Amino acid sequence: MPSDIAISVKGLGKAYTIYKKPEDRIKQMLWRNRRKFYDEYWALQGVDLEIRRGETVGIIGRNGSGKSTFLQMVCGTLTPTRGEVAVTGRIAALLELGAGFNPEFTGRENVYLAASVLGLERSQIDERYAAIEAFAGIGDFIDQPVKLYSSGMYARLAFAVAAHVDADILIVDEILSVGDVAFTQKCMRFIRQFKERGTLLFVSHDASSVINLCDRAVWIDRGFLRETGPAKEVCHSYLAALYSEQDDTSFRIGGSRRPPEGPVRAKPDVRHDVLKESTARNEIELFDFNPDAPWFGSRGATIEGVRLQDPAGARLDALYGGEEVILRVDAAAHTDIDSPIVGFVVKDRLGQTLFGDNTYITFRETPVTVRAGQGFSASFQFQFPYLPAGDYAMSVAIAAGTRDDHVQHHWIDEALFLKVVSSHVSRGLVGLPMHAIDLVVHQPDHQSGFAENA
Repeated sequence: MPSDIAISVKGLGKAYTIYKKPEDRIKQMLWRNRRKFYDEYWALQGVDLEIRRGETVGIIGRNGSGKSTFLQMVCGTLTPTRGEVAVTGRIAALLELGAGFNPEFTGRENVYLAASVLGLERSQIDERYAAIEAFAGIGDFIDQPVKLYSSGMYARLAFAVAAHVDADILIVDEILSVGDVAFTQKCMRFIRQFKERGTLLFVSHDASSVINLCDRAVWIDRGFLRETGPAKEVCHSYLAALYSEQDDTSFRIGGSRRPPEGPVRAKPDVRHDVLKESTARNEIELFDFNPDAPWFGSRGATIEGVRLQDPAGARLDALYGGEEVILRVDAAAHTDIDSPIVGFVVKDRLGQTLFGDNTYITFRETPVTVRAGQGFSASFQFQFPYLPAGDYAMSVAIAAGTRDDHVQHHWIDEALFLKVVSSHVSRGLVGLPMHAIDLVVHQPDHQSGFAENA
């Protein structure tokens, strides 16, 4: 295996034997391979994949698609029925809660057990124990049997051990979904640091997390490797497939990716002369609507135009954060549509959703009907938030039905590009326009230390 390959999988498959009756197991033992008394269920088959050193790969797929089976064979905890797996380097795997833990042992004892299984000597565990205990943050429960732990405490202890064994390959399979917010953020900070020195396999049903974290994505569907490639493109195909299961056979996927061809005419701001000298300005360039962007849907209606306008209805080619704007979405109906829902989301370059909305709640009690051949439009008026410098994309969609049960007619990714040239926002994903900011100095009070009123 080439030195730059961390994981190599060839023709990998796993089959389970399903017996209809208990006595069939005994018959199979007696007859051996001369006759079959069982059915085969292939959880995974025909998977060929190479993962390079230092690569971050997201594994996506529905429940029961074979993701966990694949990871268990990579880790060596499950024997393949067919094919072969070659791994170079030490693996730390977080496949399921409490895997490798003895429920009768205390947390402290399980730290030594799990770390030794992962290849550390007793002296190395002694040196790192304090750091592992601090990372887990479960307090006095560290000396209690783990059978008393909650799922979140299991996750804390398991991740703390994995984070301190100097692994070359880290595998995380949905274990972070059971932790609290603070611990999940701590784990994500560690994962981002680990990416700089190791190979990461990250399993999640959250496509935005995969796009945000991973260089490449692998989509496993019904036991087969369906698609692999850039995380953003694979996740788009995966989400489209999820929507297609709810719709009829007319559901299609199309479009192509292309970079924006450059900003259109900039509209001068009334504060231009002042703002151009300020480093605090939040200048946002807008790009033309891209009708050829990647899309999916049954196309009972199609999006024909997307643009931002000022409150008077004039098209904006550029704007500043904090300004009042109107997003207008123009569409055409090709079939009769009851209760259309038009919505949008704005995402950063990593695919994280920053904000968005739709028409559902506003028209839930007074639904609109659009006939085939009619055009219609939706508009959203809001104060545009401040954004950090960088590139952003707006996805726009038309559906019909309710928020929980609907048909996706036309979803366009990257329908509109935005580029923030400069910004005063240095922390967080967005900055909020402030209605008022005040700073008051209080006079000392002899009794309370401060005056009650300034």
